[in-house]
Amino acid sequence: MIILTIWPLFALICAGFALMRGGFPGDGFWPAAERLNYVVLFPALLVSSLVRAPLSDPALLRLGGASVATICLAAAGLVLLRLARPRPAARFGPEMQGVIRFNTYLGLAITLSLAGPEGLTRAAVLLAVAVPLVNVLSIMALSEASVLRHPMPVLRSMARNPLILACVAGLGLNMSGIGLPLGLDRFVELLARGSLPLGLLCVGAALVPAALRRELATLGLNGGLRLLMMPVLAAGVATGFALPPAETLALVIFSAIPTAPTAYVLTRQLGGDGALMAGIVTFQTLVSVATIPLVLWLLG
Repeated sequence: MIILTIWPLFALICAGFALMRGGFPGDGFWPAAERLNYVVLFPALLVSSLVRAPLSDPALLRLGGASVATICLAAAGLVLLRLARPRPAARFGPEMQGVIRFNTYLGLAITLSLAGPEGLTRAAVLLAVAVPLVNVLSIMALSEASVLRHPMPVLRSMARNPLILACVAGLGLNMSGIGLPLGLDRFVELLARGSLPLGLLCVGAALVPAALRRELATLGLNGGLRLLMMPVLAAGVATGFALPPAETLALVIFSAIPTAPTAYVLTRQLGGDGALMAGIVTFQTLVSVATIPLVLWLLG
């Protein structure tokens, strides 16, 4: 049942890869489409979901805490592993991102397919907490924690991040009681509808199979930590926080999906090993076709 529900999502990723390899509709299309989605369509989806979120529900607060705990525990484990096997920030940064970051488009699409609009609302609350946290931890890993000594560039970058701004806007409109009046809710929902299919096509277009030719052992270890151990950790944290089924499902899904393709951009910007990051993204995305149904089935 799970496979039948989510295989069309992976079919969209494959379609994006095939279109990109076939040169259709052109080399300039995919960067523009990804930017349109990142700046306009996906923020609209977050705002639309957060405006309707029942923020007074204690379970949502526990979901936020559980997501922070899951990410921080995973990051702390990677730091301990680094003490046992030292490696430079250029490599540790991609490895950290490979474990704690997530492909938001795929996560929301799977959550919507399995849990409907209610699950999408839960996922939006999770993202409001997790997106800023994983960005800070990723930058720290790539820059040897120099962000703690010079935090202003990071803070300015986060203040311009469309996803963070959308989360702030959605939560603010919700808590103020203003919502989206005068038909704005319909307008934002129409924008949001294009986000997930376009995002999944762009995920496929960003795959780099050539990056799999090196360091398969590293890719396999990192992929195992992300795709198998993270969802197990999330399930344990969900039990500790006494999360209801809808919140537990959202947390497990976002811990079981592959890392974000945008991790490659951040890695290149901060001087990390871009080839390793591209390999991690591609390997995890391909392997997750099998691991996501397996993990969701095993964890119920």
